[in-house]
Amino acid sequence: MENLAQNAPPREMRQTDVMDPARAAALLATLGRPAAVQTGDALPPFFHQIYFWQALPPAELGRDGHPATGTSDNSVIPDLGLPRRMWAGGRLEFHASLRAGLAAEKITTVADISRKTGRSGPLGFVTLQHDIMQDGQLTTREFQDLVYREDPAPDAAKPQPPLAPVDETHAEPAIFDTTLLFRYSALTFNGHRIHYDEAYSRQTEGYDGLVSHGPLLAQLLMLLAERQLGPLSRFEFRATSPLMHHEAATLCWRDDGTLWVRGPDGRLNMTAKAS
Repeated sequence: MENLAQNAPPREMRQTDVMDPARAAALLATLGRPAAVQTGDALPPFFHQIYFWQALPPAELGRDGHPATGTSDNSVIPDLGLPRRMWAGGRLEFHASLRAGLAAEKITTVADISRKTGRSGPLGFVTLQHDIMQDGQLTTREFQDLVYREDPAPDAAKPQPPLAPVDETHAEPAIFDTTLLFRYSALTFNGHRIHYDEAYSRQTEGYDGLVSHGPLLAQLLMLLAERQLGPLSRFEFRATSPLMHHEAATLCWRDDGTLWVRGPDGRLNMTAKAS
């Protein structure tokens, strides 16, 4: 594996935003948990995803709807020459509650960049570190793992996903329809076309429909873990296979802090660990 971080110039992006209570309430409603959110309230874990929008004009977006890579002003991610982007997983540390109605700062740096060649061709791996600060205090540290790859060949065989465990101690059903995907994309200002442009998702990126957001699955697992454990200190997750908008899923919890998402055919879509 070729490590590129040492050859890349150090990059940092700083964004400030006010943690609008109305936006947090809108996400709670979108997730089927409507509740009033007042200034000063502690936000649920991972809700920083709906803030710190990077709103760029169309000319500065890539073909997939994400900000184009390799631009010094608008992206900390270099152009790796690989068009398909996937959020592969992440790790979060929760140091203090992020409070609604107050200003906060997000500091993004590149923690690691590497390339290797896999069975499907060249792959690029990027890990971003996001530090969320409020009142001079670190509230959340997130490591976001991204994978970049080539477009699939028309005759390429789809990888065989792993099977999910069936030994959960608690399970909840989850449905991911087009309305949910649209609202989550809007709240997170996520322009990735695989979540709303079915023709693009099928014909260009080779999926079987619209793709349910990886961070949306992680968000639901975090809220499930919080209901089981109380306030979280750590959470890590890894995507293992995509879940389509027309598929129902099961959110699973085991009492050792392990969580996962099981697809309707028994495949494992995401695995996670909470503490």
